[in-house]
Amino acid sequence: MKFYAVVAASPTSLESHKIAERIEQRILNSNPVMEAFGNACTLRNNNSSRFGKFIQLQLNSAQQMTGAAVQTYLLEKTRVTCQASSERNFHIFYQICKGASVDERLQWHLPEGASFSWLPNPERTLEEDCFQVTREAMLHLGIDIPTQNNIFQVLAGLLHLGNIWFADSKDEAQSCQLMDDAKCENKDGGLCISFGHTPREQGSIRTSASLLQLPEDPLLETLQIRTIRAGRQQQVFQKPCSRAECDTRRDCLAKLVYARLFDWLVSVINSSICADPDSWTTFIGLLDVYGFESFPNNSLEQLCINYANEKLQQHFVAHYLRAQQEEYAVEGLDWSFVNYQDNQACLDLIEGSPISICSLINEECRLNRPSSAAQLQTRIESALAGSPCLGHNKLSREPSFIVVHYAGPVQYHTAGLVEKNKDPVPPELTRLLQQSQDPLLKVLFPMDPEEKSQEEPSGQSRAPVLTVVSKFKASLEQLLQVLHSTTPHYIRCIKPNSQGQAHTFLQEEVLSQLEACGLVETIHISAAGFPIRIPHQNFVERYELLRRLCTRTSPGSHSPSPDERHSEWSPHTKGATLQPLLQDILHTLPALTQAAATPGDAAEATPIPVHCGRTKVFMTDSMLELLECGRAQVLEQCACCIQGSWRRHRHRKQERQRQAATLIQAAIRSWLARKHIQRMHAAATAIKRTWQKWRIRMAFLASKELDGVQEKHVSQVPLPLGSLLLPQAQTSLLEAIIRLWPLGLVLANAAVGVRGFQRKLVVWACLQLPMGNPSSYAVQTAQEQAGVTSIRALPQGSIKFHCRKSPLPYADICPEPSLHSVTGFNQILLERHSLGHM
Repeated sequence: MKFYAVVAASPTSLESHKIAERIEQRILNSNPVMEAFGNACTLRNNNSSRFGKFIQLQLNSAQQMTGAAVQTYLLEKTRVTCQASSERNFHIFYQICKGASVDERLQWHLPEGASFSWLPNPERTLEEDCFQVTREAMLHLGIDIPTQNNIFQVLAGLLHLGNIWFADSKDEAQSCQLMDDAKCENKDGGLCISFGHTPREQGSIRTSASLLQLPEDPLLETLQIRTIRAGRQQQVFQKPCSRAECDTRRDCLAKLVYARLFDWLVSVINSSICADPDSWTTFIGLLDVYGFESFPNNSLEQLCINYANEKLQQHFVAHYLRAQQEEYAVEGLDWSFVNYQDNQACLDLIEGSPISICSLINEECRLNRPSSAAQLQTRIESALAGSPCLGHNKLSREPSFIVVHYAGPVQYHTAGLVEKNKDPVPPELTRLLQQSQDPLLKVLFPMDPEEKSQEEPSGQSRAPVLTVVSKFKASLEQLLQVLHSTTPHYIRCIKPNSQGQAHTFLQEEVLSQLEACGLVETIHISAAGFPIRIPHQNFVERYELLRRLCTRTSPGSHSPSPDERHSEWSPHTKGATLQPLLQDILHTLPALTQAAATPGDAAEATPIPVHCGRTKVFMTDSMLELLECGRAQVLEQCACCIQGSWRRHRHRKQERQRQAATLIQAAIRSWLARKHIQRMHAAATAIKRTWQKWRIRMAFLASKELDGVQEKHVSQVPLPLGSLLLPQAQTSLLEAIIRLWPLGLVLANAAVGVRGFQRKLVVWACLQLPMGNPSSYAVQTAQEQAGVTSIRALPQGSIKFHCRKSPLPYADICPEPSLHSVTGFNQILLERHSLGHM
């Protein structure tokens, strides 16, 4: 419903958009209200529809939704007073008890923890127990808050009416009295509600009368005493009812009120959402009916429900199964028809003329005699003995008969069947409800003189009784007329399990539902025929690619050019143009079949399961799969060709990019190398130039200091008398020491090397002493005293080479000297330590 409402609401103006939204909202809000009052929890479904409904979505000429209408069929009103084991009453009763506020519960006499005999399994909580959603939906439909409270007050009165129980009367002339509290608890196992110290039924009858706004004494009297009109003078007699009759009248009163209330709600919904008959031209119908039912105890409700399913199944068979085979004949296929199950025999048994189950039940209702279950069973079996769909259970202790439906045999009990078909409403109950001061009950039961005259006809002009079966049959025939005038689409709902568990499929339950839906016969005829039917043009458009296979296998075949293909797919393509294309595609099927067949099956000649009709191509699922595989193969070949061309193009492009990148990298590397060599050459030149400057400066300073001293002392020092001239080797050594005086000092102070006179001579020469006897001078060396002897002390520190941009790292850092190295070039620090006298 929401999908259709959204799709069909496409207005062209703002005003029409608001109208469409209002209609859409009302249509969607009608569903929760009808589910609350018409759905209940059963053994197989927590939200089972206990009535049939047909929703008509009305569309105008522009295919816009203008309104809707709802029609209902056979509400299961007996559920108000009687529920099977593990089942519940209608949702609305539980919504009131669980969702109403504290003040509302006090107003409706529904205290916390109250128990009602007509409200079984109240501890179960379902998603449908949403009271606020129902109230909001009713408010959108035009039912205001006071009217809603009035509806819920009446429903609460029905709940209290169900807690009224009667005791057996000792005298038939006296009416049955209300059962006291203790006996009621023994009977119902504690499903009672107490009001103070008064008996429970006295409190229930008083509360029910208060909620329904009925006088208490007339209400009790109507339930206990039956009014009989007899004779030509229509004399009135009052007869006390038995206990069973009192319970029946109490249940009848509750069912009558609830049925009228449900019909009133449907009329309110229709008045809210229905459009003017002149404003809509077409409609979309949504039919939601009861499914096939088979319980341990089946009565008139199940007979009507299964009868409706039989009628709809016949319509389904006529529309689908027969239409499938008729289509083969229209398309010119040589097809042997499949025999399918026809349920016309079952329908003849239920509704046939002149004698059927419905006619016999209606006849029993018209006879003025007490109904007997065994007598009704005997009449049905004797009158319809020749029907193949009628059976009998000899082991059953209760009178019953069996009807073999398309979904399976169902046993119906005849006890109470006629009474339910009569659905008698005592006139005194209607008159009692007309006396109510409740505004809603006044609307549901108006004072109509014509209705009163019809309820009390004379014995000579009594109108025929309109039974439940007759009403249901008439409404069903009207529904089928609507279905025959439309194009139906079926949706089969399959429930995987009864527990409502996810990802759990019970095979037996699913199979029984498939059989009950008639899908077994559908699958049977579909498997025996050709379930795949594709129009010629669609077939050619999708499988024209298979002609490529034909081109490769047969070199002489002609492949159409692009211009020819374009001309073939013009909008004016005729059937004669499609036939050659179809033949070309069908010629590829043997090759596909041989390619897909195994080597063992290749030798067998099997016919291809494809038939070309006048307008469609018929095939099986296996053939469709084979065609799809061939199409996928051609597309794969095309994809491989495209992929190869793309990879080749991409590879060439990448190769060109790689070569360009190599050239760029080589140029960059050569440029960087040149720049690096230039920087290194400049740095080396700067270092070399600085080193040369420093070395020349140091040599100049040393030579300047030694040159003056050497010339002075060498020329003035006289040779001692008697002294021996130094040998030639010593003279050369002295000259070398003089030139390299720092090295001489090192040799003079060394622990090993020059000894004795040579050591003194070295010291003398290094210190540039006057020439004379070396022994006359006292020279103290480093080995003879402590401390540090400094010949020349220059400021300590590293030598810094100031270059413009030195590329050498750590150029300003002096390397760490070793332990035995001489510090500096122009500075000698001699450590004085005792090395012993040489």
